[in-house]
Amino acid sequence: MRESFEGVESLMDNQTNRTEDDILEKSEPQQEDTEDRTFTEAGEPSAGSEERPAGEGKGLEEKSFMELYEESMKSPQEGDLVSGEIVQIDKDYVLVDIGYKSEGQIQINEFLDADGNLSAEVGDHVDVLLERREDEDGLIILSKEKAAKIKVWDQIRDIYKNDGTIQGRIISRIKGGMSVDIGLQAFLPGSQIDLKPVRDFDSLINTTHDFKILKYNRRRGNIVLSRRAILEEERMALKKETLKILKEEAVLDGTVKNITDYGLFVDLGGIDGLLHITDMSWGRVGHPSEMYKIGDAIQVKVLNFDPETEKVSLGLKQLKPDPWTEADNKYPVGTRVHGRVVSLADYGAFVEVEEGIEGLIHISEMSWTRKIRHPSQIVKVGDEVEAVVLNIDTNSKRISLGLKQTEPNPWEVIGEKYPVGTTIEGKIKNITDFGVFIGIDEGIDGLVHISDISWTKRIKHPSELYKKGQEVQAVVLNIDKENERFSLGIKQLATDPWDEVPEKYRPGTRITGRVTNITDFGVFVELEEGIEGLIHVSELTKEKGGNPLSRFKVDDVIQAKVINVNRGEKKIGLSVRKLEEGDEKEIYSNYLNSRREATSNLGDLLREVQSQQAFSTEEESSYTEEESSYTEEEPSYTEDGVSAESEEEQSADEDSGNTDSTAG
Repeated sequence: MRESFEGVESLMDNQTNRTEDDILEKSEPQQEDTEDRTFTEAGEPSAGSEERPAGEGKGLEEKSFMELYEESMKSPQEGDLVSGEIVQIDKDYVLVDIGYKSEGQIQINEFLDADGNLSAEVGDHVDVLLERREDEDGLIILSKEKAAKIKVWDQIRDIYKNDGTIQGRIISRIKGGMSVDIGLQAFLPGSQIDLKPVRDFDSLINTTHDFKILKYNRRRGNIVLSRRAILEEERMALKKETLKILKEEAVLDGTVKNITDYGLFVDLGGIDGLLHITDMSWGRVGHPSEMYKIGDAIQVKVLNFDPETEKVSLGLKQLKPDPWTEADNKYPVGTRVHGRVVSLADYGAFVEVEEGIEGLIHISEMSWTRKIRHPSQIVKVGDEVEAVVLNIDTNSKRISLGLKQTEPNPWEVIGEKYPVGTTIEGKIKNITDFGVFIGIDEGIDGLVHISDISWTKRIKHPSELYKKGQEVQAVVLNIDKENERFSLGIKQLATDPWDEVPEKYRPGTRITGRVTNITDFGVFVELEEGIEGLIHVSELTKEKGGNPLSRFKVDDVIQAKVINVNRGEKKIGLSVRKLEEGDEKEIYSNYLNSRREATSNLGDLLREVQSQQAFSTEEESSYTEEESSYTEEEPSYTEDGVSAESEEEQSADEDSGNTDSTAG
């Protein structure tokens, strides 16, 4: 582009140099004709002419020369800007009449737009540059584009001198700034685009703005523009007007200029003010961008203004009254309110009842029945909820809300529905080290403590007997409404076997059982499933030179004697020593009894024989005397037998005495 402009300038210089030569060439023939017409041969005046004084002819010549020069200057010269009319449009050229002896031609591509469409019609008037009056073919060469550029440079010169503005369109992004089309290509530095740094240059492409011309160089083809200069001028004018009305408590309209984490910067008209996040709303604002975006119109109240530093503090919430002033009347205790969950904490959820008023639903006030570890189990941020006002403190600006109070308390009726002693059935919801939780009603679980699972079994962990989801039955043992606890028992479904133990295992009863455990203090023996007795080490038979416990092993089947029963503590005392002592006495007693039994049997036999003989005597009176004498001898036999028995008893008593003395 610069080369083309330099070519135009050199062309204009050449035009100036050629002007005089052209004029002289045109004037010489005319001068010769004039002389021929004025003088006859031999220098005599022509017929009918008057003789002029000598000086008059010279003045006429000079006058004709000047007229010819002026006429030649009036005709278009190379490098001139002229206006013409399109008379013909061909395939390659457009013919333009500029008032010369012949039409000039312009290449048709100078009339094509960006889409390749022709933008000229016959009869249109255009400004053109006369590049060459006549080429080798005698054609006049014109240029529309060069004429436009020359006009633009003239316009740039005038605007620069008058400190004016020129309109242009940003066409592309280049190193250090933007390229702008103002008829010529100009440069817009990045620092001169706006009052603040521009982050997105591409967003400005194809936008039209007014610019100031900072400098230009026609020879080099350089033009530097500034949009910031115009904006600063406008800003200073606005600032002057704004300062006239800027004062504390004033309500002004502005535009959001910038957004930060701590607030908004608002353009009030040539001067910026800060709207802090705490002054944006009586309620909670997470980030200023939640309420406004850059470019939004906003109305604010001036809270503070320092004329020296020109710092302005603004407020938005101050345009409305503080909602807490009427909160007591608006939200008395017991009122049902609707709000939006705005925040969650470990201890509860904050609910915005209205702008500027938030209430806390403590985690303990969220459910009657569920054990909630975190509020997120019930609500999440953004949820619309209904709650009941439990307490309000306007001085501290606090409202306590309850979520569970919107529903009836199931613990109030659970006692009527499931009185103590009722048998219920449900699924196991959870198993812990200390028991089993059984689902009863919606949100209400009952606990079967590990001690209430079985009367007799020793259970280390409930999972030994039950698994999650299993259907089980249990008996209601207790309901604590205040602490919301529901106690159940499984073993209560059956009678306690210990109720029969005192009758079943009376002291002195011989039992047979299995050794289940051996400790330093004794041996545990299982009498039946779940019922054990202890043989204390003192109740074991002492072994000569050894440990009395060494004779026992786990799973041995042994016998012992019950020595005591404690129903309350569920303990049975056993003894092997007393059993063995009792066995010795029993053996001796049995021995004595067996001898007595033998003597008794012999007497019975003799008496039976006597009876049979007496019966025979009565029926058979015809017996001989030998038989009678036999019969009479029977008593003597009987008496002998009796004497023999007495002798045996006496002998047995003597043996018994010897035995007792030995035992002693």
